[in-house]
Amino acid sequence: MTITQQDDLDGMQEIGRIVANTLQAMTKAVEPGMTTRELDEIGRALLERDGALSAPQSTYAFPGTTCISVNEEIAHGIPGDRRIAVGDLVNIDVSASKNGYFADTGATCRIGPQRPALDRLCRDGKRAMQIGIAQVGAGKPLAGIGRAIGRFASDRGYTLIRNLASHGVGRALHEYPEEIATWPANGDKRRISKGLVLTVEPFLSLGGLWATEGKDGWTLYSEPAAPVVQYEHTVVATDRGALVLTLPG
Repeated sequence: MTITQQDDLDGMQEIGRIVANTLQAMTKAVEPGMTTRELDEIGRALLERDGALSAPQSTYAFPGTTCISVNEEIAHGIPGDRRIAVGDLVNIDVSASKNGYFADTGATCRIGPQRPALDRLCRDGKRAMQIGIAQVGAGKPLAGIGRAIGRFASDRGYTLIRNLASHGVGRALHEYPEEIATWPANGDKRRISKGLVLTVEPFLSLGGLWATEGKDGWTLYSEPAAPVVQYEHTVVATDRGALVLTLPG
């Protein structure tokens, strides 16, 4: 989606706040002993309260309101009977629509004390997202996002999952540009147009390179197996840089 009028910006900011508030509430509520289905129910109730529709459900018939992925599950985890435990890494991805506008956000939570390496991974995962967002602006190269994130990851000894990309969003959950690398992709010559709405969502890892699909047809796992974190915002490109749409408020 390319925003050209105030009504579109207002619509995107509204759904952006809704998914951000939902994610914030879910991350605050998550605790040892609860099931991922119970956590998902919190998200469902909040989206319904605010008049929003789960995007994975409405777009892909996903069997949950939000995607909740624990430890070895790195994305698209189906909420169910799995109980969250101390030491888990829990990724929550919330995407929804309202009045025809879609926004997408996500974060990885640490449950209780973590090994120092995983604490650093979480901090640096959020920083990688911020570095990518700093490359968004009207006229800038789209590949600059992945180049900057790639330098950051390489300098700190991390890897990036290279088949889970950022994407355009706005009037659909996934739209043009459908694949925006969050790793170095020197062959991409596209430029960011003013008003373009996109996600920035690197998957930073301690050794993982690829996402592979599990037997349930949804859940994705790291190959080779390694801890992975993901943080995500929906942003719009302006002449002054990126305007983040998925902030709570």
